[in-house]
Order: sequence, then structure tokens, then C-alpha cells
Amino acid sequence: MLLRLSAITFSFVLSFIIVALVLHLSHKKSWYDKIDERKIHTGDVPRLGGIGFASAFIMVTFIIAFLAPEEYFGLRFFPPLIAMVLVLVFGVLDDFRPLAPRYKLLVQIIAGFCVIIPDYTFHRLVFFNLDALSELRWLRYPVSFLWIVGLTNAVNFIDGVDGLAGGISVLISLAYALIFASSSTGSVTLLCICLAAAIGGFLIFNMPFPRAKIFMGDGGSQFLGFILALLPLITGGDARMVLPLPYAAALLIIPIFDTIAAVWRRTRDGRRIDSPDKFHIHHKLMNLGLDAQKVDGILYGLQLVLGLLVFISVKLSGGLSLIVLGITYLLGIAFFVTIHYMNRAAMIQRKFIQEQQAG
Repeated sequence: MLLRLSAITFSFVLSFIIVALVLHLSHKKSWYDKIDERKIHTGDVPRLGGIGFASAFIMVTFIIAFLAPEEYFGLRFFPPLIAMVLVLVFGVLDDFRPLAPRYKLLVQIIAGFCVIIPDYTFHRLVFFNLDALSELRWLRYPVSFLWIVGLTNAVNFIDGVDGLAGGISVLISLAYALIFASSSTGSVTLLCICLAAAIGGFLIFNMPFPRAKIFMGDGGSQFLGFILALLPLITGGDARMVLPLPYAAALLIIPIFDTIAAVWRRTRDGRRIDSPDKFHIHHKLMNLGLDAQKVDGILYGLQLVLGLLVFISVKLSGGLSLIVLGITYLLGIAFFVTIHYMNRAAMIQRKFIQEQQAG
């Protein structure tokens, strides 16, 4: 217990120290986030905060992975550790000088292979065990690969309001910890809590009270997406049955649904999938007149409910589990659809008022 508390404390303190140092250096070197039409902040704000919590988490993970008794750690976990470093390094490079989308995708593809080659994959893609259908077991590799690449980008999409991506990630990692803790996956549970602690060391500087002092940047948001995708894949033995794909996806409904909406929206409008816009879920909530604190509060609340429902669903069995899981997805769909039409109505009303004033 003492060693676990030490690891959690170390994650928080090291993250806090590194973020503070990066913040000081960024002001000294004028490494500020570029302001454009998509950004909602004003003033000179650094965007390299992800270096702090990511570096702290990588260090703690390295120690845990090579001291853990579970068979799914040790040398086998070395490729995912390399992938963590790759995602962070190239994400930070992208913060300094934006990389072409194809290069970012290439790094994410390499990171994905670093995870699935040592066999860190989902072992349940649906509500039955693929081991019982040996001819379909190969599907877990491409599905897990797409899961990793997709989520690495999805968390990046919701990083648009002070404290949002970090806070949502803390809640997701703690939900993971709660689920894994009840299934005797001690080292994975500890990793989840250490991730939350490391992000906490960053959030002290990132919350909108009254405004963020530093952003996590693409390096931080892509790293978080990658780690949140990795955590449900690294458990082994009986614990592989803990969190099948439908349950893991339900826990990450907010970034997943926001990404699906963005892809559909840009495809419909004939734009590139990676082209930026101001129609993500946080933009829509702000368009309804909410400030950053209220946007955080609403989405934090939704994430808490989603986490609780997924935990209950995992602990139940048979039809009851499917019913609760279905309620979780329906709640996510209802929320996104409601905000979409409220935002549309607000835009129509605003346009009508402008036309009336112009006339």
C-alpha cells in the first residue's frame, strides 16, 4: 500500500514540478499558443503543459511495468512504452511547428503497431468471447488498431476549453481504476490512478479559475487519447474479460461521439476530415451562452454518469448488463442530439435578429 501511495504521490508531484518549469521556460522563450479564429482564449498562453503529466506518467509506468508481477508486463510492455514516447515527442514537435496530417497519422500508426504486435488487444469485441469463434479472432487486431488511432485523435478534438480534456480524462481513468480494482488487476489499477494524479498536477495550472495559465497542447491531448485507448487493452488472463469493446467505448462516449459528428459534418460539407471548425460539443455549449466553467461542469457531470453506468453494466450479467449499457448509449445520443438542435435554434435566432437589425 505504501508503495502504491508513493507512486501516486510521485506522479502528481513530478507532473506539477515539470509543468511549473515548462510554464516558466515558455514565458522566457515566448512559446505561446497561436491565436486564430478557432481559439476561444486571449492573451499569451503557453501550450506545452502535456510535457509535464506525460513525462511523469511515462516514468511511473516504466517503474511499475518492470516491477509488476503480472505476466502481461515486463519486457513485453517495452513496445507500448516506446509508443508513449513517440506520441509525446511528435505531439510536442507539432506544437512548435504543425506537422502535416500524414506525418501525424504515420506516428499514430507506428504507435498502434507497437501495441498490437505484443498482443495488447481487445479479447472481446462484442458480447461473447472471440476465443469461442477461433475463425474470427484475427478481428481483434485491426479493431484494436483502429481504436488506438481513433482515440488518439478523438481526445485532441475535445481539447478546446480550459480544463475540459484533462478533467474528462481524469474521470475516465478513475472509472477504469474502479472497474479494474474489482477484478484483481492491481498494476493496471495503479496505472489508472497514477494517470489521474499526473493529470491533476497539470490541471492546477489549466483550470478556468479564473483562466488557464498553460494548455496541454497537441502533445498532451494526443498522449491522453493514446493512453486512454491503451489501458483497457493491457490487462491479461481472466481480467481480459473485464472491459469488452462496447463497454470501453461507452465510457469514452464524449470524445467518440464528438469525433463521429466532426467526421460526418466535414464529409457532408465536402471538407477534409482534419480541417478545423468551431462546431465541436464545447463550441456548441458556449454558443448557447455558457462560459468555460459551466461547459466543464456539464460535461464533467455527463462523464460521471457515464462512468457510473458503465461500472454498473460491467458488474451485472446477461440481459441486465445489456440494458444498462443500452441506457448509457441512449443517454450519450440524447445529449448530443439535444445540444445539436439547441445550437441550431440559437444560430437561427441569432441570424434572424441580425437580419432584423440590418433591415
